[in-house]
Formats: sequence, C-alpha cells, structure tokens
Amino acid sequence: MNIQFAPTDLPLSRRLQTASVLQWVFSFLGLAPSCIVLFFVLMFTRFWLVSVLYSCWWFIDWETPSKGGNRVHFLSNLRVWDYMRDYFPVKLVKTVDLDPRQNYILGFHPHGILVAGAFTNFCTYATGFRKLFPGLDSFLLMLPLWFRAPFFRDYIMMAGLIPSDKESASYLLRRQGGGNAVVIAVGGAPEALDARPGAFTILLANKKGFIKLAMEHGAHLVPVFSFGENELFDQVENPRGTWIRLIQDKLQSFMGISLPLFHARGIFQYSYGIMPYRKPINTVVGRPIRVEKNEKPTVEELDALHQLYTEELSQLFEEHKGKYGVPEDQHLIFV
Repeated sequence: MNIQFAPTDLPLSRRLQTASVLQWVFSFLGLAPSCIVLFFVLMFTRFWLVSVLYSCWWFIDWETPSKGGNRVHFLSNLRVWDYMRDYFPVKLVKTVDLDPRQNYILGFHPHGILVAGAFTNFCTYATGFRKLFPGLDSFLLMLPLWFRAPFFRDYIMMAGLIPSDKESASYLLRRQGGGNAVVIAVGGAPEALDARPGAFTILLANKKGFIKLAMEHGAHLVPVFSFGENELFDQVENPRGTWIRLIQDKLQSFMGISLPLFHARGIFQYSYGIMPYRKPINTVVGRPIRVEKNEKPTVEELDALHQLYTEELSQLFEEHKGKYGVPEDQHLIFV
C-alpha cells in the first residue's frame, strides 16, 4: 500500500485542528476504558483514597445524569472546539426560528460513525447554536453505558450529554417554560453499521419511541439532517446477511453498542488510520412539527405523527441536497 504522508510545512492552524479532532476521537474511543482502568489501578496505590472519595461522590451524584446532567458552559466554549469545527469544517444551518418558550425533540440523521456533527453543533458552542436559537439549551443523548464509567461520566456531562433513556429525556421535556432541545440520534448504534460514503440509509421505519415521547410531553418535533456525516469514514463491507454483519448485530444487541470496522486517515499520513477525513458537515435544522400533549396516544395517532415526521425529514433532505453535492436522483432510503 502506498502511503501519502502529510507535508511538513503545514500551517500551525492545520496542526491544531488535527490535534483537536485527535483528542475528540480518543475521548470517544479510548477515554472511557482508560478511566475505568485508572479507577481500579488507583485502588492499589498510595492514591487509593482518590478512588474511595470518588466512589462516595459517585453514590451521591448517581441521579445527576438523568436530571439534566451538569453542563459547564465554559468548557463548551473552549477554543479547541473552534479548531475541531474548522477541521472538517462543520456548519449549523438554520431554516426557521424555534420558539424558546417550547421544548423540542431534535431528531438527528444520520448517526454516522461517531456523530461528529451532533457533538460539534449541540455539545459545543463552536457553530453558534445559542446565537442561532437564543433561549434554547441543547442536550445530546448518549448510551447509558458510558455514564457508568468513573470520571468519564463527569466529563461527558460537562458537555451537555445525558443518557439516552426515557427518564432522562422526560426530565428535560417536563420543565415548565420551555427552552430545552433534546437531541436524539434516532438511528442509534445500529445505523452506524450502514454509515459509509455515499450512503443515505436512514433507520426510522420502526423507530417510534421518540414520537411517543414527544406526544406524551407535547414537545415539538424537529427533523435535522447532517449532510456529510457519512462521508467521514470508510467502513469494511458488511451487507445485511453476511457473517460479519450477523456478528456485529449480535454484539450490538448484547452490548448495546455497535462495532463498525471503520478507517479513514492517520495523523501524519493520509492513507490509513482512524482519524476522520476532512469532509464538510452541513447540519440543517428543519421546521418544527407542532405536537399536542397526549399522554396516552393510540397506535393510529403514533403512526400518523411518525408518517408526518418521515415526510418532513424527506422534504428537508430534498430541499437542501443540491446545495451540498448530493445527486438529484438520490433519495433517502428508510428501513
């Protein structure tokens, strides 16, 4: 394999962009297990008291993730996230105003490999979410598994991440006065297995939990499509029905996380590695779908709102695809 190395005379800004994305990739792929190992290793050193005291704090703070987390605005506004934004680059596109007196569920599509667009737009302030949608606070849902990792749980809560369970989302959507935007990567971990350049497969046909959640709380639904999300990584071919896909599906159902075999570029070379490609991400926030509160919706009511959401998402894609290099004959594939 021919390896294409990065030039040695790159400007400092480019190197800082790469460094910012490197720390983010490590945070998603390696920081959680590292924190778990550190927690237990400290128990057998003279610093054992650190783990003991943290355990006490963990017990006291156990419910915090399901009660809105513990966002630190200063950290979401750090310069490092500006460099990460410029690496791809990432842009947040507003189509209409969102009334800050309402609560919202933002359905993010597609999941991609590492939901780079969702993190950059809704967990950091680098793309201007608070300026584009004044009065709204965004909260990105993440697998509850990661909130069981010591130290790591505190880090991700500081970025506005909360567990992807009904209790955590409902806590925010029940708040009077509005101003909360709960962001859900609707396709979840299974959709990551179909994420590759040129793919527009959306796992939505049987995803109705977020629709029911919106109806129970009267939260307006907002479709969000992130153009370029699937262009960041290549993935080993894994068509449905193949042995590799069967293993991935089994592991996903057992562990709750998917294990896509992805690759892209490296730090000092462009041929192979787990750093994402420098591809633009344009995250378009669509029109809100008004939802009336209905604590016990019927199956027919759920299906009707789900169909409306699907149509709105498809229309959002069709209206904007030409601006971002998607062929005219390309349409979303719902599975």
